[in-house]
Amino acid sequence: MRDLGVGFRYLAQGQKWVGRHGRWFGFGLLPGLVTFVLYVGALVGLGYGADDLAAWVTPFADDWSSPWLGIFRGTLTGLVFAFGLFLAVITFTAVTLLVGQPFYESLSEAVDRSEGGDVPESGLPLWRELWISARDSLRVLLRVAFYGILLFACGFIPVIGQTVVPVLGFCVSGFFLTQELASVALQRRGVELKERLALLRGRRMVTLGFGVPLTLAFLVPFLAVFLMPGAVAGATLMARDLRGETAGDDRGGDSQKNDQEHGNLPSSGGDQGVHHLPH
Repeated sequence: MRDLGVGFRYLAQGQKWVGRHGRWFGFGLLPGLVTFVLYVGALVGLGYGADDLAAWVTPFADDWSSPWLGIFRGTLTGLVFAFGLFLAVITFTAVTLLVGQPFYESLSEAVDRSEGGDVPESGLPLWRELWISARDSLRVLLRVAFYGILLFACGFIPVIGQTVVPVLGFCVSGFFLTQELASVALQRRGVELKERLALLRGRRMVTLGFGVPLTLAFLVPFLAVFLMPGAVAGATLMARDLRGETAGDDRGGDSQKNDQEHGNLPSSGGDQGVHHLPH
């Protein structure tokens, strides 16, 4: 349970960081706004068409008597929309990061700089970075789709489908959402997708503590746009500590010793000393 709190602390510190650096917060809003408009349109269309889709895929139920036909297709319509929302939460981050690659990479570099030490750079041209991001996001999306289909099928199991499955869905969403956000910092460090996933699995509860609350927050319309800049900042702080990078701050010896022993506490004051932000 302690690691869940640590993960949430990264998320809170990321929001705090962008709150203190308003210029980066403003830059980080632009890609999210563009993506949000596109996704709202897609979800509205799905909302209007989900019942027709449910009827189209279940012609065998046309002769069922009431109320079973309504209950069956109503449940299926809800699951179709929930599955679409599940994919939207995951792909929203991937698409927003892809659209805003230069913005979020610069923001992540600023967070690294504020923490002290080296500021890793990929050294790759922008088109190459975009290609890697798109390729890795597609690989993640395939994994998410697999789990989504599996959970969708399990949703028909009485009781479990209405209790356990939604919880598992949020955990899956939170894990891969965190992976997408942390990839901004980890890609600059030359960490490949397979290694990223292994790194996050090694601290699964920290990852879920960061990603699950963010997934729940992203369900609130328009809130995702405002949380994205801070989420990237928080994921950068988490990526630093998961890789054992030492923050260049002036914390007390006991606190610093505890961080080094556990390798999972974010800096409490690293966001106070940015002197050389990129222009």
